[in-house]
Amino acid sequence: MKNTFMFFIMYLFSFTTNAQWVWQNPLPQGNPLYGVKFISSTVGWAVGDFGTILRTTNGGTTWTLQSSGTTNVLLGVSFTDANNGTIVGDFGTTLRTTNGGTTWTSQSSGTTNALYGVTFTDANTGTAVGYNGIILRTTNGGTTWTSQSSGTTNILLGVSFTDANTGTAVGDGGTILRTTNGGITWTSQSSGTTSRLFGVCFTDANNGTAVGHGGTILRTTNGGINWISQLSGTTYELYGVSFTDANNGTAVGFVTILRTTNGGALWTSQPGPANWLMSVFFTDANNGTAVGGGDFGSTSIILRTTNGGTTWTEQSMAITSRWLLDVSFADANIGIAVGNDGAIVRTTDGGITWTSQSSGTTNGLAGVSFTDANNGTAVGGIGTILRTTNGGITWISQSSGTTNALFGVCFTDASNGTVVGGNYGSTSIILRTTNGGTTWTEQSSGTTSYLLAVFFTDANNGTAVGGGHFGSTSIILRTTNGGTMWTEQSSGTTRALLNVYFTDANNGTIVTDFGTILRTTNGGTTWTEQSIGTTAFLYDISFTDTNNGTIVGYQGTILRTTNGGTTWTLQSSGTRNSLHGVFFTDANNGIAVGQGGTILRTTNGGVTFIKEENEITIPKEFILSQNYPNPFNPSSKINYSVPKQSNVKIIIFDLLGREITTLVNEEKPKGNYTLQFKADGLSSGIYFYQMKTDEFIQTKKMILLR
Repeated sequence: MKNTFMFFIMYLFSFTTNAQWVWQNPLPQGNPLYGVKFISSTVGWAVGDFGTILRTTNGGTTWTLQSSGTTNVLLGVSFTDANNGTIVGDFGTTLRTTNGGTTWTSQSSGTTNALYGVTFTDANTGTAVGYNGIILRTTNGGTTWTSQSSGTTNILLGVSFTDANTGTAVGDGGTILRTTNGGITWTSQSSGTTSRLFGVCFTDANNGTAVGHGGTILRTTNGGINWISQLSGTTYELYGVSFTDANNGTAVGFVTILRTTNGGALWTSQPGPANWLMSVFFTDANNGTAVGGGDFGSTSIILRTTNGGTTWTEQSMAITSRWLLDVSFADANIGIAVGNDGAIVRTTDGGITWTSQSSGTTNGLAGVSFTDANNGTAVGGIGTILRTTNGGITWISQSSGTTNALFGVCFTDASNGTVVGGNYGSTSIILRTTNGGTTWTEQSSGTTSYLLAVFFTDANNGTAVGGGHFGSTSIILRTTNGGTMWTEQSSGTTRALLNVYFTDANNGTIVTDFGTILRTTNGGTTWTEQSIGTTAFLYDISFTDTNNGTIVGYQGTILRTTNGGTTWTLQSSGTRNSLHGVFFTDANNGIAVGQGGTILRTTNGGVTFIKEENEITIPKEFILSQNYPNPFNPSSKINYSVPKQSNVKIIIFDLLGREITTLVNEEKPKGNYTLQFKADGLSSGIYFYQMKTDEFIQTKKMILLR
């Protein structure tokens, strides 16, 4: 069940934070992208939300996620060759690599203002621009950044240099600034507009183009002495522009791709998807890449052309970009997620791959429940109830007898199920079936507050929760006779109650808006509020036993407990997309779904390893050291050495040889490394860790004591 109405809208130490939630949809990932840069037709980088860095070495056929060490929004990227690059972003974030992004090192920019654009003319000399008119300059690859006087407090959003001295910055209010001495002085130029300018590109000291609000395109052929307005043919925002010479250029923006072959005298619209395109880069007149985000900026888009934009091919792949609102698994392999506009996606391999299915409806689907590999039910808007008896291959509409929105569904076996819903604070409805939905019978709820979720532990014992519009009231209903009678319980809060889960007839958890969790150990006779350190809306919850549970919510919130909810630990989801559904088949294997078609998967309960350090001293042989401390709780360090660049894989196994998690699986430069492994979600016992390369393999034992 999901409530569809509440959608708001230094080389010595290189640190990485790798969340063990992995993108399954979209691919290669689903965070919106804001910047792109290629140094050849094949090698390039894209950056975006939640510290996302992607790299390709084959023109975008495949993209690899790189570890940035930050969750800040990354907005601009510049590379001068295959090794040397700089990324800037929110809160003054500045990241530097000298090895193509294998490692990224945080630099001190000297500001907490957002940095929106960056450009380097060689490995050492670069300029970044940002909020409040800030301009930063480095001549040593970012070891030090020096603030320059821009003469404005307007936000600067784009910057372009053609050599170490000559550059232009653009921004709010039609601001255009020009320097010919490396930024020692910046001179304001007359743009002839007050529109916000998002992007600028110069191909030489004289020829440049700026784009911005309402389809604004400005062109200069004399270094900005004069800027001439060009006819774009659109009133949509234009965010990025790229020219390869004085004539050939492309501008992108909101559902817009424009192309010129005559310096902008004529701009022609090119076909593209209905997405926000935030940045574009061409390496020559033919080869270009555009990046951005989907509806409400919640998904990722990568487009590629090899013919100057005559055709654009989408490189990011998504089985759906619809918001997914609930997910249910019949067993370890077969699972179904449902969402807006009748979206249904199905997996038969535990969530590794998903396929889209036909639901036969365009009504939003808010809840889904499976009891075995064949039998499942989905519910949604306007009284929609769909039933499958073949694992979701086909869905049959059932008559609900109501036009009320249906939000929650729970079946305890193939025959017995309950559906709840209502109409936004004015109506409550509970439907019950004992024959797999052939007939549905309305039950008396005793309330007019709509119900958002329902959970049964067996055919008789169930709880339904909900509330008034936007948290004005809350409602908990309890039955011990299959819904023949529902009794109201006191929640102790006026928060809207968004979902509920019981591990047995007594132990249950409710999640609400603004980060509230309610917990009962006596079947709801009393509910106790728990503090979890977040104010995010919490949309769904899944337990696999009395101790292990996961909650998901607004802006990628994931919370994990291994002690039945006594304490909750915030996990990194890797996204700011809201997560509306979660389901675990055991303590380790789980799927979370949400905004923009987001599907995330974990095989270790969301455990993360926190830090990896690379020391300068060069080892002479492969070494895997004993972890320390050992035994440990809750974390331990693992040292290993690589005498030459190698593909290194380090895996954790349990006592039965089952893979728990992969800590490292990437090309490593020669060096000595330290991993700090955090064993959240794992129970006491003996575990093994193995290091494997093309020339070396070794396994050691570790002991976790809780």
